[in-house]
Amino acid sequence: MSLTVLSFINTNAQLCNGSLGDPAVNITFGNSSGASSYVPSGSYIYLPSSCPNDGYYTITNYTSNCFNNSWYTVTGDHTGNGSFMLVNASYAPGDFFVTTVTDLCPNTTYEFAAWIMNVMNRNSIMPNITFKIETPGGVVLAQFNSGDIPVTAAPVWKQYGFFFTTPVNNPRIVLRMTNNAPGGIGNDIALDDITFRPCGAKINANIQGNTDTINVCEGNINSYTFDGSASSAYTSPIYQWQVSTDSGASWKDIPGANSTSYLRLPTVKADNYWYRLTVIEASVANISSCRIASNSLIINVHPRPTVDAGPNRIILTGNTTTLAGKAEGESIQFVWTPVNYLNDASILNPVVSATNDITYTLSATSTYGCNNADNVQVKVVSGIYVPTAFTPNGDGKNDSWKIPFLDPSFGATVSLFNRNGQLVYHCVEDIVSWDGKINGILQPSGTYVYLITFKEINLMLKGTVTLIR
Repeated sequence: MSLTVLSFINTNAQLCNGSLGDPAVNITFGNSSGASSYVPSGSYIYLPSSCPNDGYYTITNYTSNCFNNSWYTVTGDHTGNGSFMLVNASYAPGDFFVTTVTDLCPNTTYEFAAWIMNVMNRNSIMPNITFKIETPGGVVLAQFNSGDIPVTAAPVWKQYGFFFTTPVNNPRIVLRMTNNAPGGIGNDIALDDITFRPCGAKINANIQGNTDTINVCEGNINSYTFDGSASSAYTSPIYQWQVSTDSGASWKDIPGANSTSYLRLPTVKADNYWYRLTVIEASVANISSCRIASNSLIINVHPRPTVDAGPNRIILTGNTTTLAGKAEGESIQFVWTPVNYLNDASILNPVVSATNDITYTLSATSTYGCNNADNVQVKVVSGIYVPTAFTPNGDGKNDSWKIPFLDPSFGATVSLFNRNGQLVYHCVEDIVSWDGKINGILQPSGTYVYLITFKEINLMLKGTVTLIR
């Protein structure tokens, strides 16, 4: 099931002609179920069910198969990852949501907004909601009516809202939502993400000599100067640059960045960095809900592709080997160079049939021009020499039996036996290295017989090696 999100509807002549701040109030209903403190006493009753009856409500992240499937199946809130308030209208119209909001900035315009869905999927009584902003004494400061919220072809979250101004000497307000239609068959809604955002005079921010969004690669050493400007309507502004690494979901003050300009130095970590300039009047600096923010400036630092050309290879004259390249990143393109003796330079695992030693480079470039490369050496040998003796005495010289140029890619199985026919060493498709021990026990000096077979090559080697102590 997909949810369609419509854009915010400005519904009041008093609009924000400046810049908005972060939500001073943000009621999301969390991620779990439970009763709500926002329901007027006696108006609605909490029911721990994803299909509450008339006059009941619940906090949930899911509703399905309700009332002979007359409700849509809804999974998640309007962002798809949280809970919402589900209200089955009572038979008598009335308030279904009331809360008191404190710590707002005095004499300030605020944007109020809420997301609502008509959960009915067939013709029925349509929800009709009045939103009111009041003083604690009941004086209406602003109100708006949603009109009839129609049934839609699919479940649709729609944002309703308007602007109002807080009192000069008392920023404490009451939000009231009233259901104007009766319940019964229909008039059932989902409610989510109720916010109050302050509106202030205009604040602009820009990156000197650039657009508002810059894409660079990891390791880029460029610095960028951000410039901000605030309307002259601010009499005693306090400036603060902020940064976000979660696409604006949360912001952190940048220590010391308290002027209209900010020098952004290169960052080591690849990430998406958002910046903005916030402004607050000195007289209300202790009220965070008075802070207003500029537009966002974005520096996207893209990672370099991850490239691995694989382990070095050894091939016998006249034979081939397959390179084990790996390349990952943002929409990358890769290529091997040089193309000599490669069956296909545009695949990660090309077959090599070199006649001389050669070094190959695997290069990768992302959509944003970020690049990286890695090398692999291919050595060509005429044969495999098997040492006939070794001295595991700990002097650092010839302390283990090793077979040079026996590459794991040959698919060799190596077996070593003592004079009694007991298997003392065995490895398959790996680097050969025997220290003259079995389970940590020193083996005696003497002659041992080796047998080497190959999976891909029609070859078998047999001989002896002498362990000297």
